[in-house]
Amino acid sequence: MAKVELKQPIVKEIADLFDGAQTAVVVDYRGLTVEQDTQLRKQLREAGVTYKVYKNTMIRFAAKGTPFEALAPNLEGPTALAVSKTDATAPARILSEFAKKAPILEIKGGVVEDTYYDAAGMQVIASIPSREVLLGRLLGSMQSPIANLARVLNQIAEKNGGAAAEA
Repeated sequence: MAKVELKQPIVKEIADLFDGAQTAVVVDYRGLTVEQDTQLRKQLREAGVTYKVYKNTMIRFAAKGTPFEALAPNLEGPTALAVSKTDATAPARILSEFAKKAPILEIKGGVVEDTYYDAAGMQVIASIPSREVLLGRLLGSMQSPIANLARVLNQIAEKNGGAAAEA
């Protein structure tokens, strides 16, 4: 079998990962211990993020003609790819948090919702809370005025109720 035929399933696997993905982040994992790598993979898997090491040329072929083609300048040296189809900030957030404990892990760059960000840009993306947290905050801010209104109406009712009892 020719080398090209052997590589096609891998390129297709990466292309399938990119298809419908909100985010793809590339990292240099050199120097991580097996224990650290296992922890990182577990955290990413729990967040629904696919994390795998691929050859740079395979990633380039799979990304051709997609927004993820912008990752090409970052595809130097050992590269791991973290892809999320559900949460746009999860890969950057988890990798960035993990890099605080294991500074050897280096975020090279990434594509979030079809926009390329360098390592510094990915740090900013990592600071954005998850969708669930943002929705919780929104719901909390929407409930606050309603709760205040209910409290005021209750106080008015108690005040008027007390005055009616005296009369």
